Amino acid sequence: MALYKKHTGKQTVKYTRNTSIMILLLLFALATLFPIYFMIISSFGDPVEAGAMDYSLWPAKVSLESYKFFFDYSEHSYRWLLNSLIVAGSVTVSNVIFATMAGYAFSKIRFKGRAVLFSILLCAMMIPYQVTQVPLYILIVNIFEIENTYRALIMPGLVTVYSIFLTKQFMSSIPNEIIECAKVEGCNQFQIFLKVIVPLSKTVMAVTAILTFMDSWNTFFWPFLVTNTMDMQTIQVGLKNFRFANTTYFAPMMAGATISALPMFILFFSLQKYFLEGVTVGAVKG
Repeated sequence: MALYKKHTGKQTVKYTRNTSIMILLLLFALATLFPIYFMIISSFGDPVEAGAMDYSLWPAKVSLESYKFFFDYSEHSYRWLLNSLIVAGSVTVSNVIFATMAGYAFSKIRFKGRAVLFSILLCAMMIPYQVTQVPLYILIVNIFEIENTYRALIMPGLVTVYSIFLTKQFMSSIPNEIIECAKVEGCNQFQIFLKVIVPLSKTVMAVTAILTFMDSWNTFFWPFLVTNTMDMQTIQVGLKNFRFANTTYFAPMMAGATISALPMFILFFSLQKYFLEGVTVGAVKG
């Protein structure tokens, strides 16, 4: 609407332009939401093999049999959800704690080699995810010998460079005068961090928690590499068990995918206010 108000041309041109923009945005929104819609609609179909399934954009019959099939299919169905919750929850908590501490150190504490160390971290962030998986797998399986355990699933994600970078950039905007006042009052670094920095950084901590939980919950490749029994699989890996060499239980798989997406929807909409505040940090100066 701002574009509409600022435009000084003819009324016909204005309406044509804004209508075109709205149609384009609507098409992008539909293209983004369609996979989610198709996943939910397909989950209400009967639990038959993919070849016998009647694909449609609107279900002729609504049934919850596929959800029942998903939980009855394997005794580990509940365990997959629990594993995902444990791994994603642990990784989220550790990222918030360690990234907040590292961000404070890089932004407010002067120490020798700070710039060099932060530059190395930035370079590490530019390395593609796939490149690090082979040496990480060798480290976890051949040296530490902790494959197929929660430690193997959690340790590589304890803290990410992106989380450190995000918190460091946010804390750099906190005025140094506040920290100097705290020092004058007799606070040490630990007290300044807990009583001054943490309360002022709730927004970036919430954003870090949301992004980390979403990333860890949706990860498929790493849990697939380091787990070799069904009881240690996460929900994203467990869903592949519905696919066989010659057929796929499509509707139960979509039911499982819908169930696995619910925590993401709940987390996002419950913390939506903090997320929107976080993504606009730095967009407005003054």
